[in-house]
Amino acid sequence: MKELSVNHLLGIKYINKNDIDLIFETADHFKEVINRPIKKVPSLRDITIANIFFENSTRTKLSFELAQKRLSADVISFSAAQSSVKKGETLIDTVNNILSMKVDMVVMRHSNPGAAYFLSKNVGASIVNAGDGAHEHPTQGLLDSFTIRERLGEVGGKKVVIVGDILHSRVALSNIFALQMQGAEVMVCGPKTLMPRYIQSLGVRYEPNLRKALEWCDVANMLRVQNERLDVNYFPSTREYAQQYGVDKALLDSLNKEIIVMHPGPINRGVEITSDVADSQQSVILEQVENGVAVRMAVIYLLASKIK
Repeated sequence: MKELSVNHLLGIKYINKNDIDLIFETADHFKEVINRPIKKVPSLRDITIANIFFENSTRTKLSFELAQKRLSADVISFSAAQSSVKKGETLIDTVNNILSMKVDMVVMRHSNPGAAYFLSKNVGASIVNAGDGAHEHPTQGLLDSFTIRERLGEVGGKKVVIVGDILHSRVALSNIFALQMQGAEVMVCGPKTLMPRYIQSLGVRYEPNLRKALEWCDVANMLRVQNERLDVNYFPSTREYAQQYGVDKALLDSLNKEIIVMHPGPINRGVEITSDVADSQQSVILEQVENGVAVRMAVIYLLASKIK
């Protein structure tokens, strides 16, 4: 059996193209499983997984839990808001207390970049990064690529523009790494104030004009403005942002070709995209949600197969 080159999924930059291919092949199989009348397989009956979320999450947490239950794993979920973290307990103590309950794998979201990497060096369980600060969100990057592959046949050679708040986005970074590893061209678009200074050193182009970016691309991945991470005003108003960087159906229809539109969610309807775009044939947002479960099943299954 083919194996991943890693024991943890900490970020796209720690894996390689063969790992991505293996995850996608496995996700293809699991996508078939979750569309059957009986959606469960007994693959991980002897594995216990802890979901530890130090930041709020609805979609990612539900997607991971569903993936784990579809694989028949035992699942425990932990929310920092109701825990001893509030009393000053450290990350290592929190996780070690959970591991003492004989947990094999930890899926963690944390507000600090590098938290998952730190954990992987200090505890003896397999770690899956479900988002660490503004650093990476590897399973989102994988499911976005998987969705492009499913809709367009392949990722290599495709042109993908990521639009919006690149500065605060872990999704953008994971997407850039995953897309480039598979041979896609990547452009970023949005207000200059929401672009990291290092962005062009990653080998991506910056285009401030949304229409030009959309005319160039095959795929537009629309990111929301992360208001919870904005400590100062990066643009005059939400209304002005929507006028310059929001996509509506009239704009899509005026392009010289048909592109597909993605969004990692949650959508601010009327800001990044209008409802008629979100609900259109060109949108693959619901496919992203379905593929998220299959890709996370694949990641968990492949990492679990390496647990001795």
